[in-house]
Amino acid sequence: MIPIEYFLVLAAALFLVGLAIVITKKNAIVVLMGVELMLNAANINLVSFAYFDPILMQGHFLALFVMVVAAAEAAVGLAIIIKVYQYFKTSDLDKITELKG
Repeated sequence: MIPIEYFLVLAAALFLVGLAIVITKKNAIVVLMGVELMLNAANINLVSFAYFDPILMQGHFLALFVMVVAAAEAAVGLAIIIKVYQYFKTSDLDKITELKG
């Protein structure tokens, strides 16, 4: 049986990697990947804490909800990035300086 601390350390490391990607990278697609890593870290926490309450399975349902939100975020985010790329001809977040065209 694996202790819960291992899962929490894994989730913390995954969240920190995602946060570092969001802060340091300039490409919009890579930033979205960092956000997805942070959401997956939250899912690991939810499922690991749900291990202590196996009857109600609240953590599993919350993790499923987070996955649905992450999928919607990825679809909307990629659509926005495609439109921004068509207008600015770049996906570098530092070169996108105006909000309306």
